[in-house]
Amino acid sequence: MKIGLSTYSMVKKMRAGEMSVIDVLHWVKENGGEHVELVPYEFTVVDNYELATEIKETAAKLGLDLSAYSMPANFIHETEEAFLEEVERLKKHIDVIHHMGIKILRHDVTLFTLPKEHTTIHYYNEHFEQMVRGSQLVADYAKQFGITTTIENHGFNVQTSDRVQQLIHAVNRDNFKTTLDVGNFLCIDEQPLVGVKKNMPYAATVHFKDFYVRPYYENPGGGEWFRTVQDNYIRGAIVGHGDLNIREIIRIVKGSGYDGYLTIEFEGMEDCAVGSKIGMDNVRRLWEECNI
Repeated sequence: MKIGLSTYSMVKKMRAGEMSVIDVLHWVKENGGEHVELVPYEFTVVDNYELATEIKETAAKLGLDLSAYSMPANFIHETEEAFLEEVERLKKHIDVIHHMGIKILRHDVTLFTLPKEHTTIHYYNEHFEQMVRGSQLVADYAKQFGITTTIENHGFNVQTSDRVQQLIHAVNRDNFKTTLDVGNFLCIDEQPLVGVKKNMPYAATVHFKDFYVRPYYENPGGGEWFRTVQDNYIRGAIVGHGDLNIREIIRIVKGSGYDGYLTIEFEGMEDCAVGSKIGMDNVRRLWEECNI
């Protein structure tokens, strides 16, 4: 088991010009992290192999694993040409992460910002074949490099455990699994303990995040709240401070025999360096305290 951080956790500091992706690598090492997941916001490597090489060499020098690479994608298009263009775009990302030695790619299958009417099971069923075919083509290309591709419970449509499982089974590739995010089930109003228990057998890597949760009829007022599919309120929290039962989630993950990467994602209102540090420390402490 190795605990680390998603670069997305530091996106506010990167956006403000306070940190570069190289600075994030150094920060993770200095604060006890063992790996970094790359999320190409506020930096790009697909068209910048010089930076890709610098990240690879810096991580090696620091003794950090580059655990995964997470990116948006969308296989739902009106034309075959647009669909194939999207597949080719993802292949270019696979080429660069192969260059970097990364072995896990997470890609979406629909747009993240979907209108409410497109979050339904009907939209999922209508476009299911496109999601499957796109995932198969990408997984097949990645296999030659020993790369596992994954779908995360992410994006307000393919987010419940059953939809993720159905897609994995339909894609039917041994290198296509899930990036299991313990908190994202809430975005589509599934209980996290249920989602984690159901999808652990399919996990290639695990994201730990936390949320504060309020029901749709209790407007919490100001702050970085957003609405779930059923209009409940959630906002990011430091892992271990929010309303998720992190201790029981850790017991489920550890009890499954999983011993891979645990990636902290912080998206709360607190300073992101403070939130990320406490989150990593909490997950490490609670993992060590959990007797299975």
